[in-house]
Order: sequence, then C-alpha cells, then structure tokens
Amino acid sequence: MPELLIPELHLPLIELAILFPLLGAILVSRMRQPETARRWSLAFAALSLLSTTIAWQDFIGLGVPLAHDHWDVVGEMFGRNVFAIDSVTAPLLPLISLLYVLTTLATLRTKIRRFSFAWTMVSMSLSLATFCCQHEWGVIGLLTLATLPPYFELQSRGKSTRVYVIHMAAFVGLMIFGWACVCIESKAPVHSLFAILPLFLAVLIRSGVAPTHVWLTDLYENATFGTALLFTTPLSGAYAIVHLVLPIAPGWVLQSIGLVSLLTSVYAGGMAIVQTDVRRFFSYLFLSQSSLVLVGLESVSHIGLTGGLCVWASVVLALGGLGLTLRAVESRFGHVTLTQYRGLYEHVPLLAVCFLLTGLGSVGFPGTIGFVGTEILIDGVVEVYPHVGAAVVIAAALNGIAIVRAYFLLFTGSKHASSIPLNVGLAEKIAVLTLALLILGGGFLPQPGISMSSKAAAEIIQARPAVLAPEEPHHEPEEEQSPHEREDHEQEAHEVETAPAQH
Repeated sequence: MPELLIPELHLPLIELAILFPLLGAILVSRMRQPETARRWSLAFAALSLLSTTIAWQDFIGLGVPLAHDHWDVVGEMFGRNVFAIDSVTAPLLPLISLLYVLTTLATLRTKIRRFSFAWTMVSMSLSLATFCCQHEWGVIGLLTLATLPPYFELQSRGKSTRVYVIHMAAFVGLMIFGWACVCIESKAPVHSLFAILPLFLAVLIRSGVAPTHVWLTDLYENATFGTALLFTTPLSGAYAIVHLVLPIAPGWVLQSIGLVSLLTSVYAGGMAIVQTDVRRFFSYLFLSQSSLVLVGLESVSHIGLTGGLCVWASVVLALGGLGLTLRAVESRFGHVTLTQYRGLYEHVPLLAVCFLLTGLGSVGFPGTIGFVGTEILIDGVVEVYPHVGAAVVIAAALNGIAIVRAYFLLFTGSKHASSIPLNVGLAEKIAVLTLALLILGGGFLPQPGISMSSKAAAEIIQARPAVLAPEEPHHEPEEEQSPHEREDHEQEAHEVETAPAQH
C-alpha cells in the first residue's frame, strides 16, 4: 500500500504509548525505594494503557486496514511509516499493556525488591514497539533487543544463562540470515529454501515449539515469575510469523509449522498433567495453548486464522491472569509444589476463584473468552488437517485436566494454620476483578472480538501474493451449444426431474 494512502490517527497515540514506559524506566532507575519505584512504574504503564486503548478505538472509527500516527517523528526520520497499527495488532496492544499494568499492580512487598521495575518498563516499551512496527528489519531489531532484559535479570540473580543465550542467539542469527536472503531474492516470485528455512527455524525457537522448548522451562525456573510471564505471554513469536513468514512462505512450510505446533500442543498438554512444580506446570500449559495459536495462524484459511487470532487474545488475557494468580500464591507461600494437597482455599479464596476462572478461560470453557475462539479454531484446523485435526481437541482436554488437577492439589485437602494474615489486598482485588470482568465479558459478548479477528484474517490472506495462494479448481470451458442442442438438453433435464413424480 502506498505510504500516502495510509490514514492517520487523530493523535500521536502509538509513539506516546511507546514513549511513556521509556520515560518511566529512566525515572525509576534513579529511585532507591522499591515501593516508590512501583508506584511510578504503575503510573507510566497506566498512561501507556490509556494511549493504546484510545488508539484502538480511534482505529476502529477509521475503519481502515492500517493507520499511523498523526505526529510521526520516527516515520519522518526514516522516510516511511515505521510505527502503525493494523487489524491484528490494534486489539492486542491494550491487552499487552493491561498485562504489564496488572503485573506491576499485583507485585507484593515480598517480591518488590527482587523484581526490576526499570527493566519491566524497558520490556513494555520494546514489546509495544514490536507489535506496532511495520518495517521488517525494525521488527527483527526490536525482537533482538527484547531478549536482553531477561538475560540481565538471570545474570543479576546469579543463575545460569547458557541455555537461554544459546537459544536466543540461534533465534536472532537465523532470523537475520533468513531475512537477508529474502532481501537478496526480492525480485524472485518464490523465495528459496535458504531464505525460508532459517525463518522457519527462528520462529519455532522463539515460540518454544518442541524440541526447542528447553529455554522456556529454564526461564520460568530461574527468572522471576513476572519477568518470564511478560516475556512469553504476548506471543512475540506469533507476531514474527504474521509479519515475516506468512507473506512469503509457501503452503508446505506453513503446514509443516502447523503440524509441528499441533504435536507440541499435545505433548505439552500431557507434560503439564504430570508436573510436580508449579512453574513447570504453567510453562507447559502456556506452551500447549500458544502452540494452538500457531496452528491456527499456519492454516491460512479464513476460519483457522480467525480462530487463531481469537485464541491469541484469550492466551494473553487468561493465561496472563493465571500466571499472575500463581505468582500471588508464590508470594505468600514460597516455592509451591504439586506433590500434596495444600488446602489453600481457606486462606486465599479469591485467588482460588481467579485460578479456576483464568485456567478454564484459557482452555475455552463455555461462557469464557476462549470458548468461541477455540470452537472456530477446531473447525478451521479440521478443515485443513482432516486426519490430525482431532489433536486440537485432545490438547484442550489435556490442558483442562491439568488445570483441574492443579486446582485440587493447591486449594483443596487438609487445612493448614498460618500465624500471619494472608488475605488478598486491594491491589490484587482490583486485578482479579478486572480479569474476571474481561474473561466473562468476552465470553458472553464474543461478537466484537470475532468480527475484528475475521477482518484481520481476511487482510492476512489478501496480503499473501497470488503465487503463494492455493490454486483454484480448474474448470474446462463449456463448448457453445446451438439452439436446437440446448432445447434437447433442457427437454432431457425436464424428463429426469419429472420421472420420479410420474413413477
């Protein structure tokens, strides 16, 4: 689309949403008191959330496939619209911002000294910039920079960074090499395997698809829960697929990613059932659900893409809420295992309800935000993969069993006395009620989200070149018939239609 035809938002909302967390990071890094740093971080994150929400509503009002800022400083510097929002990213930006706000809001004093608010603000700015960036090399650069905050945290905590560094270095190297080959072959109608395969492997590594998922479980075990949650839950790997792979990859590459993701979803769902550590349980549950998003995106059918985009939003919201719930439990009771019944419901009933609500919402329980999206995804996947499409149902069933099992082990069973109060504070109540409202509201009123996802799916399919589109069935042109032959055919058709009635 020509640059001049891209309409503008009414305010510079995109750049403000990216700029607020950066300013917050600079200010917070100079503060010595953790509680003061948390309050300022919450204020800047809330400003970013407000900007992304208004930008989303402004984008809906324009009714266009792409829009950029009214005051585009970065675009003027580079001579093109670098930051813009489309139908895919517009609804995701407020959800990502909300996840950062709730994570900062629900950070208790027991975690406040170990959680870096400055790096969290940097991570928020990079994440929003990645999802707004429309320049391919810009997306690659931002995805590369986004890998640094978790690395610095692992290093500051004295944890091993070898597994994380190996996987992220492979991801960045393959991504740069693959897109460099794409640029070299820019005039070719179909790109070679030297360009496609490195991008294929890069997105598999970043998405944690088996067998490249080791870094994800290692990150959840060694980093703080909040940092691992914020790095993985927005599904930046899925955005890399939409922006870098889908426009150029042939159908067999997309089907290969879809099949590998489908197998990963079933494998991770089975692994989530047998885990004895809460963090590993959540990492495998997240891996299973995020792989289903990739399955929908790689189906390249309108139904499958619509379902994948709907499940993407539910993963960010519901699984993000489930992670925050487990983080709150860990803040009160320390490192929790799933080896015995702990009976925590008596101490934190609100967290128990939130755990069940967010967990069941992530697997598409009726009445929650993920229900309709999961049903659409199943229909789309079965249409594209008729022989293995039932694996989506198996993966969802395994994830549901894992969530119910973890709930019973954590919140039911024998009662345990505590000498200190473990009640849920006001900040956590606000976070829980916000999550409940959005999860149930999206379940009872799913039509707006489905409509936006359907529109985004249609735009993704239209963006693929005709040479990569599935071939239409070929019909031989009918020979022109004379008037006498046409009358004979009509008479024969009339006799065939009336024969059963006469009989």
